[in-house]
Amino acid sequence: MSTTSFCSELRDQGLTRPKILILVPFRDAALKVVEVIMHLICPEEGGQVMNKKRFYEEFGETEDSSSSKENRPEDFKQMFAGNIDDCFRIGISVMKKCVKLYAKFYSSDIIVASPLGLRTIIGSVGEKSHEYDFLSSIEVIIADQTDVFLMQNWEHVQHIFEHLHQQPKDSHDVDFSRVRMWCLNGWSKYYRQTLIFSSFVSPEMNSLFNRQYNCQDIKSHFAGKVKVCSTDVPGSICQVAVQVPQTFHRFDCSNFSEAADKRFQIFTDKVLPDFKGSLMGHTAIFVPSYFDFVRLRNYFKREGIDCAQISEYSQPKEIKRTRTHFQQGKRPFLLFTERFYFFYRYRIRGVRNIIFYELPHYSTFYTEILNFMDTRSNRLKPQMNPVNCTVLYTKSNALRLARVVGSRRCSRMISSESQVHMLVTGDEDE
Repeated sequence: MSTTSFCSELRDQGLTRPKILILVPFRDAALKVVEVIMHLICPEEGGQVMNKKRFYEEFGETEDSSSSKENRPEDFKQMFAGNIDDCFRIGISVMKKCVKLYAKFYSSDIIVASPLGLRTIIGSVGEKSHEYDFLSSIEVIIADQTDVFLMQNWEHVQHIFEHLHQQPKDSHDVDFSRVRMWCLNGWSKYYRQTLIFSSFVSPEMNSLFNRQYNCQDIKSHFAGKVKVCSTDVPGSICQVAVQVPQTFHRFDCSNFSEAADKRFQIFTDKVLPDFKGSLMGHTAIFVPSYFDFVRLRNYFKREGIDCAQISEYSQPKEIKRTRTHFQQGKRPFLLFTERFYFFYRYRIRGVRNIIFYELPHYSTFYTEILNFMDTRSNRLKPQMNPVNCTVLYTKSNALRLARVVGSRRCSRMISSESQVHMLVTGDEDE
């Protein structure tokens, strides 16, 4: 055996010990991940798990986790089962038939954390806590339930990825004679495996997935990437039970950065005026982005338009009062965010008109909200305008649109010369 190959075999470490980073949204998800690790390394017939009692006390079910969810959809019950705290991190040290939970990060092989929990440790320049050396030699990163991260704070995920494989500030007692050469050369990020699991695909995920492979100088290190997703989506619109015309307005913009301003202009100039009549009350406006929500809220206030608002930051008493006033017709407009609906999934009663300022990330939300609509009022009060649904979208919303109307119909709507399409409940996508 040559001296060179012998030295290569000895080089089996990174600049820091942690090798695997697993990102999950809630403590209950972390509990399931750690239980799998314990089962694989420490089977029932042998093995030891250190700090196991403390782990189940901190990650097990809480008193609030068993609260009533009977009136919520089944997917909501599954997602929010168990402990749903979203600020945590835990280091795991793996030894022969032994797993140590709550190991210090620099003594850990695996780190399981939420984006928020890890973000508070990483910090930023100027913050008191600004530590990221433990991410310098990550070889596998797994992001599970990535769609939920969009409902929490996607910037935390981006912040974590930006701090992977940075040059450590300290040596942390590393034996440099055993560090792999590609770690010393600063090539660790080119050898990392990235696994992203999500219930749907979004531009943010695609950007995260593709970002590290755009440089031409790493083609020799690039082993490939694989994306597994459904190419023929039927669309959730087929599950709409109420008879309601659904009008989709497409607007064009030269680049993505102009979309927010163009959407706001079209909404205020062309869409909203049609809903200001005395017979057009009970109009709910669904807004995925909180920034758009604030912009619309300020516009309604500035124009003197009576509008109730609910966001993910609203207090329970405020939410209850606002929902009641809207249902009783005391407030003609209701502005609410996708994050609010994601975390609460309350039934919005009294909806006669719905405006989707932008399509939701979760296509099931579109179906559920339309099925909330009160179509009986047409029979009881014939003088009122018929119920309707209005949707604003652009070509950059193609992924969301496909999940709602189906991939085939989406392709036709995006490429069509007509910018307005009306769909009626029961229409089949040919």
